[in-house]
Amino acid sequence: MTAIPRFTGDANPYGGGDPYADYRTADLPFTHYANLADRNLGAGVVAANDEFFAERENLLVPGRAEFDPEHFGHKGKVMDGWETRRRRGASADHPWPAAEDHDWALVRLGAPGVIRGIVVDTAHFRGNYPQAVSVEGTCLPGSPSPRELLADDVKWTTLVPRTAVGGHAANGFAVAVEQCFTHLRVNQHPDGGIARLRVHGEVVPDPAWLAALGTFDVVALENGGRVEDASDLFYSPATNTIQPGRSRKMDDGWETRRRRDTGHDWIRYRLAAQAQIRALEIDTAYLKGNSAGWASVSVRDGEDGDWREILPRTRLQPDTNHRFVLPEPAVGTHARVDIYPDGGISRLRLFGSLTQEGTTRLTTRHQELGA
Repeated sequence: MTAIPRFTGDANPYGGGDPYADYRTADLPFTHYANLADRNLGAGVVAANDEFFAERENLLVPGRAEFDPEHFGHKGKVMDGWETRRRRGASADHPWPAAEDHDWALVRLGAPGVIRGIVVDTAHFRGNYPQAVSVEGTCLPGSPSPRELLADDVKWTTLVPRTAVGGHAANGFAVAVEQCFTHLRVNQHPDGGIARLRVHGEVVPDPAWLAALGTFDVVALENGGRVEDASDLFYSPATNTIQPGRSRKMDDGWETRRRRDTGHDWIRYRLAAQAQIRALEIDTAYLKGNSAGWASVSVRDGEDGDWREILPRTRLQPDTNHRFVLPEPAVGTHARVDIYPDGGISRLRLFGSLTQEGTTRLTTRHQELGA
């Protein structure tokens, strides 16, 4: 895999104009995975040891951080991120922070999962970013409190060792730990500010929970479904189509550029596990003059299985949720939605239940990952 660029040192002081003009970033190989720290999935920053200048909750705000050079409050410059006060040493003879001094925040992931990469974004923190960061993960059942997460008997696994970072930059870290995690501890050494945190990975659903549900959305992100590929990602990510809840605005779905040929666009998904699909929904909410004209849905069983159409090419209406009951259950591990000729959909729902084989495979993986 190509080495991920490392950014260190201060960025230049803000000189006016577009604050992102000198922002340092790079293509990160893991960002096609879903963001497990997405508020839409239920993620949250449950605690922090210090948030004097800016609140910890800003870490998970959707979208990039904003910067207003003239916005000051009674504590100083108002920043769109999590920012702690400046640490000091123990005495006048040693006014500098000790080597082990650091600030921390506890993050609950929106869904348990295997982490493939982490982005610690220091946008607009030019001279007040941390010197280094580190990230640890743990897997605890239920809904532990901050006190329970900080207990001495909790085992934390290092995902990102203490690493120097740069100001006003997207600091990316690939993670190669094949375990399931529910919570992260984000450390900044010794202090400073982080604008955004993104945690990219694969959801690992609880087989017992899915079994209790019986019938559920087998392609939903929160249930372990994921997007494998798509023909076009020009306006918005295909992962939006399997996010929780209904779309709330146009860019909360999937929209392609306008085609000028006779082709069509598509998304390919991997289901939570092998499943029997009995009904489906295709929603075009908020896509009014740009919804897909027609759509079809196909499934296949296994990596090399043949695609089988379960919904033939069907006319779609703008800003409408379309529901279809299948004449007979369709068994598969993958699904594909094809839209004609272009445009977009906001959500795809595939309702069904796991087969015995799907349950066995999912349970085995769940145990192997320590979930």
